[in-house]
Amino acid sequence: MISKVNECVLFTNLHYKVEDNTWVRVNDDGTVTVGMTDVAQSLAGPVLHAKAKKVGTVRKKGRPIATVESGKWVGPVKSPISGEIVEINENLASQATLLNKSPYNEGWVVKMKPSALEEDLADLLTGEEAVKAYQAKVDADGITCTHIEGTEEY
Repeated sequence: MISKVNECVLFTNLHYKVEDNTWVRVNDDGTVTVGMTDVAQSLAGPVLHAKAKKVGTVRKKGRPIATVESGKWVGPVKSPISGEIVEINENLASQATLLNKSPYNEGWVVKMKPSALEEDLADLLTGEEAVKAYQAKVDADGITCTHIEGTEEY
């Protein structure tokens, strides 16, 4: 279920948009949870601020669902799927470093009601395909993930 690529943690049961360093978890209730990868948090460094779009916002895949700011970077978190934001991670407003410490669990960004889930998942990678794609990416870009103090053990 967990693979490591240059110290970057990947959950093989998630669906990844490798180019955008985002992930999708399909939930039992038909919603999906979206977040940033371990690669993304390592590239950004300690996150200072994170602000998600409002509940009710409809987004096409590739459009921003949040803005993240670190000491090194300010930029969008792009949605890997199309749909409506139904919940935002309120904890990120006061604890933005959850994106660093727990990118796949406590540091999720939004939950969405997907509008074309099967079609969108077909554009994402999962399992060994995702691991191979991330291996190529981190090798090409010279990325080694670093984790800040207090990061959860995987």
